Amino acid sequence: MDWLEVSIHTTNEAIEPISNLLNEKGTNGVVIVNSLDLEKDRKTPLGEVFELKPENYPKEGVYIKTYIPDNGKHEKFIEDLNKTIEDLKQYEIDVGNNEISVMKVYEEEWSTAWQKYYKPVQVSNKITITPTWEEYVPKSKEEIIIELDPGMAFGTGTHATTRLSLQALEQYINPNDLVIDVGCGSGVLSIASRKLGAKQIFAYDLDEVAVKSTSLNAELNQTEQFITVKQNNLLKGVSLEADTIVSNILAEVIVRFVSDAWDNLKSGGLFITSGIIKSKEEWVRSKLAERGFTIIETNELDGWISIIAKK
Repeated sequence: MDWLEVSIHTTNEAIEPISNLLNEKGTNGVVIVNSLDLEKDRKTPLGEVFELKPENYPKEGVYIKTYIPDNGKHEKFIEDLNKTIEDLKQYEIDVGNNEISVMKVYEEEWSTAWQKYYKPVQVSNKITITPTWEEYVPKSKEEIIIELDPGMAFGTGTHATTRLSLQALEQYINPNDLVIDVGCGSGVLSIASRKLGAKQIFAYDLDEVAVKSTSLNAELNQTEQFITVKQNNLLKGVSLEADTIVSNILAEVIVRFVSDAWDNLKSGGLFITSGIIKSKEEWVRSKLAERGFTIIETNELDGWISIIAKK
């Protein structure tokens, strides 16, 4: 079968919601081609360990790419996709020009279509994300390697919001912690929690594709026996006593379950939130404070915010 590459030219702010829309429509993953990646200093300790090609990147904004079968039904798919993206504007999400283009990809190119965009990336002091097909030799015994397959769904964990979450987990996870991952996506935060010492992780996502992806990636990283994955609407019906709750979701979603997060945390437990665009930081902070949380740290990367709050 031949395939069609669907490319959406949009904004950095729209990466997470549009990626989620694509997964809801049954696509099996997304490629994020972000112009900001070209501006980073590759000589920093957390720089990528490969060379980027400028010709593959937009002059501004991002390309969000996915692949669908070339079965003659793509015009309706594009029409529906365009409408659902435009509907994001009602939530004050800047989707830019929302330009969608389609290009045919032949079967022999399909197996490598993802691979030119995904290379090993060091995302924190200890953690490096590597695609399954890449040979990678750890630089030290302390380095934590997480293998992900971007074809499973939800990218490879290198977006700014995920980096912020991973860096916070690295700083705050303690041995034998119980962790809840809300909106687990690819499962990268659950896997990192285990590799950082957590004894038990509960991973929840409303999307069944995410549940499957987390389960598969947990097996790939030999962490499945420590991670319980379930389909669930945020923390509805969940009753646990967690040391840490981590959630890399949009601000609009985070504010909906602040009280449930409080109820599922031990006294002194941490609520690590990410996926917050800069303009919505104060909204989230106020909701956290209103419930009784104390903000102990705020971090920013590429216009995205993570907030660590304590019960």
